[in-house]
Amino acid sequence: MNNPGYYLKPQTIFTETTELSGHCLRIENGRIADIIETTGDDLPIYELPGTTLVPGLIDLHIHGREGCDVMDATPEAINTISRSLAKHGVTGFLATTVTSSWEETLAAMDNLGRAALDQQPGARVLGGYSEGLFFASEHKGAHNDHYFLEPTRERMEALLDASHQQLKVVALAPEVDGAMEIIPYLKARGIRVMLGHTNASYDQTRSALDAGACGGVHVFNGMRGIHHREPGCTGAVLVHDANVEVIADGVHLHPAILQMICKLKDPSRVTLISDCINAGGLSDGRYQLGKMEINLEAGVARTDSGSLAGSTLTLERAAANLHKLAGVGLREALHMASLSPAKFLGIDGHTGSIAPGKAADLAILNESGQVQATFVAGKPVFCNEPMLPRLAQLL
Repeated sequence: MNNPGYYLKPQTIFTETTELSGHCLRIENGRIADIIETTGDDLPIYELPGTTLVPGLIDLHIHGREGCDVMDATPEAINTISRSLAKHGVTGFLATTVTSSWEETLAAMDNLGRAALDQQPGARVLGGYSEGLFFASEHKGAHNDHYFLEPTRERMEALLDASHQQLKVVALAPEVDGAMEIIPYLKARGIRVMLGHTNASYDQTRSALDAGACGGVHVFNGMRGIHHREPGCTGAVLVHDANVEVIADGVHLHPAILQMICKLKDPSRVTLISDCINAGGLSDGRYQLGKMEINLEAGVARTDSGSLAGSTLTLERAAANLHKLAGVGLREALHMASLSPAKFLGIDGHTGSIAPGKAADLAILNESGQVQATFVAGKPVFCNEPMLPRLAQLL
């Protein structure tokens, strides 16, 4: 973009600390330079009446969209997912694998690693998330346990090398052989360990957290639930200092459970994820998730055995759902899909919220909460038709 700087003037701005009305956001060199009431220079001002400017969303756990899957292991698939996510206000994501053969997993890691070192047309690939291979059969969900493996150092090094050192998260079940030994090893390598698809007890989970694991994969789903004499993995990640991923689609978790999570956990420890699969954005029908056949009906994906198989959720809908179903303020809910994941990845110093000095990773919502435009580093990467005339000079 050749413009040295410009202003966006929406009706409302959701900053990191408050909601502002009648203010302008000054953007220079792809960063947020200031948030002010009146402008004192001749930089162009883009008026956006009836809109809310929010931080760009970060999806830590997504498998695919619009017919493409991270496991396709092609640049075209990653680009399609990137463009699709930008339509929904997402500016960064972790490309997430699913259980498949070792060879196909390495190919997917190679592809996503290359993408993380490159530039996508929409949302940026921030790295890779390994969901699969190192799980327990009791809570396998939509993962094919024929391909489950022991989490050894050699395998972790192979994944890291294949990803061009871009692997950020490894999900595993702490009770499988080798898991407790590999957790501190991964932590020392800067890789975050999340616990999921596990039948681990409360004590086993607590030991894994003490060893360096960060929290729970899509909490309540794919893990031992809460019993009043055995709180299980779910209880452990909820009551201890741990991150929890939340799928707020109204299907994976009852509204009362969403409310409970938000009462128990500090907002910075709650991360909204989509867990979206390749059927996201498409019509009902039969699809493939890794090695599993799934059926999409009324937008809900399940295996033939009835297990939920990811979702077709988008993050702006997840935040709206949390606001509606759990009574969380919309700004706080959106931060659970932006600032919380940025903090989890350790990148909140330069993205994840609207504050001076941070990257201009932004989304514009209309009064109905629909995404009108998305900016990555101050450049529009998505703009719908109603917004085109207003932002034409920036495209």
